[in-house]
Amino acid sequence: MTDTDLPEPDRIDGAPHPRETARLIGQGTAVDTFLTAFNSKRLHHGWLLTGPRGVGKATLAWKIAAFLLATPNTAEDGGMFGDTLPAPTSLDIPADHPVARRLMAGSEPGLLVLRRPYDEKTKKLKSVITVDEVRGLNRFFSLSATDGGHRVVIVDSADEMNPNAANALLKQLEEPPKNTTLLLISHQPSGLLPTIRSRCRELRLSPLSAPDMSAALEQASIENTQDTNALAELGGGSVGASIRLINLGGLVMYREIIALMGTLPNLDRARTLKLAEAAATRGQDARLDLLISLVDLFLIRLARTGATGIPPKTEAAPDEAKILARLAPSPAHARAWAVVAQEIGTRMRHGRAVNLDPTALVLDTFFKIQHTAAA
Repeated sequence: MTDTDLPEPDRIDGAPHPRETARLIGQGTAVDTFLTAFNSKRLHHGWLLTGPRGVGKATLAWKIAAFLLATPNTAEDGGMFGDTLPAPTSLDIPADHPVARRLMAGSEPGLLVLRRPYDEKTKKLKSVITVDEVRGLNRFFSLSATDGGHRVVIVDSADEMNPNAANALLKQLEEPPKNTTLLLISHQPSGLLPTIRSRCRELRLSPLSAPDMSAALEQASIENTQDTNALAELGGGSVGASIRLINLGGLVMYREIIALMGTLPNLDRARTLKLAEAAATRGQDARLDLLISLVDLFLIRLARTGATGIPPKTEAAPDEAKILARLAPSPAHARAWAVVAQEIGTRMRHGRAVNLDPTALVLDTFFKIQHTAAA
């Protein structure tokens, strides 16, 4: 199996890889922050790209890498032409630039990407980034030091480093080689070593709005005839989550959940069984996981409605606001639903871990919700 055939842990099924994405959509503030630092000639050596999963962190990392490798290095000492070249106002480089071509081909010597490796024995991706991958940085820095150009390391994602790998990376952040930039992608930065966070400058990316979501899906060549507002709402402004919803029929599934919740406290059991069996079909683990996550999201929206007295501004399904307001009319109801959400989440995780019958697991969840509504 060649490198180009290996599965990529940083690729979303059905979407282009971040290095192939032409435009970064909806993250102008993060781009401007980085360019301001670059043009001020005070470019930090470590950057922590944070925000929800699927909002463009990896795309931004690849954009920054291409920009740094293709742009004359004026960040530290002005460079040979530092006083005459205009300050860059965009991270974009021409598609026919040699750096762009090498990045697309996976042959750029100035870039190293740290990600979960492929295990030839199990024929699967490993679950973590190990210390061996991080130790490869020493060799990368020594091999690329002779050209005098910029060097970039992308860690995607830093959350997946095991403790030994994290400590090894910390040493690189403490004593980075000259003209080197490390870009750490993190979906949950609170789980990283505090010393790693303190040695990086944070770039936080925001969830995408519905118009930006529509543009991002169009750019990814994702055929979408569904409600973009509902996709953005259920996907938390994440392109990756929205693509998953489209691929697995998530909007239809959520509408069915809301319709069932509308029958409470007299739950339509036949309809519930049909939904459970459809999601629990053999080989449909992704659909079952999506159903579980959508039920959890419904309960969160329900508790929030009771706590604030205001349903979500954007409905993700017909009559959702009315149903949420009826089931959670007060803060007391919100507390009850929050407790139920926690209990159901624990039971779901346990049930999946011990391989309980999926249909029974889903039915048990809906019956628990019915019991709470009746009480």
